[in-house]
Formats: sequence, structure tokens, C-alpha cells
Amino acid sequence: MHIRNLTIAAGIATGIAGTMLLRNRTPISLRGRTAFVTGGSRGLGLLIAHELLRRGAKVAIAARDADELARAEDQLRAEGGNVFTVAADLTMREEAEAAIRKVEQQFGPVDVLVNNAGTISVGPIETMTIDDYRSSINTHFWGPYFTTMAVLPQMQRRQFGRIVNISSIGGKISVPHLVPYSVGKFALTAFSEGLRSELLKDKVYVTTVCPGLMRTGSPRNALFKGNNEAEYAWFSISDALPGLSMNANRAARQVVDACARGDSEVVLSVPAKFATLIHGVFPEVTVDVLGVINRFLPPPGGIGTDVRTGKQSKSKASPSWLTALNERAAQENNQIA
Repeated sequence: MHIRNLTIAAGIATGIAGTMLLRNRTPISLRGRTAFVTGGSRGLGLLIAHELLRRGAKVAIAARDADELARAEDQLRAEGGNVFTVAADLTMREEAEAAIRKVEQQFGPVDVLVNNAGTISVGPIETMTIDDYRSSINTHFWGPYFTTMAVLPQMQRRQFGRIVNISSIGGKISVPHLVPYSVGKFALTAFSEGLRSELLKDKVYVTTVCPGLMRTGSPRNALFKGNNEAEYAWFSISDALPGLSMNANRAARQVVDACARGDSEVVLSVPAKFATLIHGVFPEVTVDVLGVINRFLPPPGGIGTDVRTGKQSKSKASPSWLTALNERAAQENNQIA
């Protein structure tokens, strides 16, 4: 009898939770909405901007590099629609707030904020300095914090808004040779999930996006330390293999779909979903497996704490036929000047 009562109670609780979840998803049309995408000049951010334009949104993008922004603007304008660019360092509060004001002056209040700007430094923990951690925190947490706080008051007043935070599988599972990156992404995940809970009352829907590996062409602009050529080889090859990595255009569509639906979270790619599931149930197993994988990654040495970009770290292994899909993506997604 006791077991039966527990079963009934569990069923009722599941039904109530399901009903609440459905109520907390309010699909919208993006046509005519004002969208602001940070890190929108290349890679996933640029593809998200393309997808928002296709759905009729007015799109503003921001990045630090004015030349990249100009090339991105040309790409986006080729599709038609309203496009606006802002050159800004969004890790600086004053610049983030000024960027939001410029977008509002151009298009009106921001309806959709996509915090996508990112940085990545690859190498063993012995080569990472406090500046690597500081850079990751500034880019992945403080930047999204500043832009979010700048748009939030008007979203709350209007009882309408969408905020999409592009975290990472590295914001759920800390990955060897990417520890500063994971630290920043963990902070963003925590911020995003907390925002979701607190802003539902205001009809502002926050979506946390945790992609796995994607073929955006980004490795060539990532930063590498230690044995930089070997680090670039394993990273760029992993990021290019079908099955292990995801087509970035499909990822962008899924991000915008989740935004329009008001989803709480979306994990992109089958390997990332599987890893997240296993880590949630057996965290000790995933950490120990990653410890084994770490033994096969390049040891400390090489250039030590110095930094080289991916394009400065080429070798016989990469670029090669194994990275061909990512090289093509780099051409298509404004990763190459």
C-alpha cells in the first residue's frame, strides 16, 4: 500500500512538473524582433545572426575586430534585412552598456540577446597563467553579465524578452587541457541557470546552450600553449571529425529554435548529450575517464606559457585531410581574413 501511494504521488508530481514546464515555454515569432548577438562577426555567432535574419529579425552584432565586423556585415547584408554592427570590448562594462544603447537607438529595445562571444586557450595546466583564467572569466562571465544587466530592466518592464547564453559542454564537464575555458563556461552556466529561475516571473526566458564540438572553423583562431603544434593537431582534428563534431549551420538553427520556444537548456551534438547524461549519473566515472585520456595528450614543454594561435601552430598532422571540413567552415564563417 505504501509503495502504491508513493507511485501515485510520483505520478502526480511528474504531471505537475510537466504542466509547469509547458507553461514556462512560450513560443514566439522572431519576425520584426530586435536581436543582439555578441561575438557575431565569425563562427557560430555569425551563423546565428544569419539564422535570425532569415526569420525576419533585425540583427545587431558586436565584436572587437572592426575588419571582421565589416566582412561579417557584407555577408549578412547579402541576405537582405536589417543589420547593424558595433565594435566593442564587451568585457568592459562601459562599452557593453554603450553598445546596447547604440542598438536601441538603431532598432529599438532588444528583444533577443545572444551572449556568444568566447575565447579558448588550449594546453596543460602547467602552462596556464592567472591571465588565462582572468581572460576566460572576463569573456565568458563578465561580458554576458554586463550585456544582460543592460537589457534586463526594459525586458522586465515590458514583460518580454529572450536571453540565450552560449556556454559549452565544457561548462558542464571540465575538460583536460581546457581548464581555464571550463572555469569561465561553468560560471556562465551557473549565471544562466540562476537567471532562468528568477526571470520566469517576468516572462523573460533564458536559454542555456551547451554545444559539444562544432565545425565552425574556430581552431585556427584559438590560442595554444606548451607543445603548441601537437595541441593544435589533436584539437583541430577532434573538432573536424563527423560523428564527433556537429555541423555548425545545424547547430545555429537549433539554437534559434530553442530561443523561439523559450527552452531552458539545449545540449548540442549526440556525443555531448551522452557525455552530459553519463556525467550526471556517474560523475566519478567521467572524471576518471578524462584522466586516462589526459595521459595521451601532449605533455608540458614546447613554448611553455607563451601563446601561439592555431594558424601559427600548423604541422604535418594539421591542417590535413582530417581537418578538411573545418578548413572549409573557416572559409565560410569569416575565420580567415
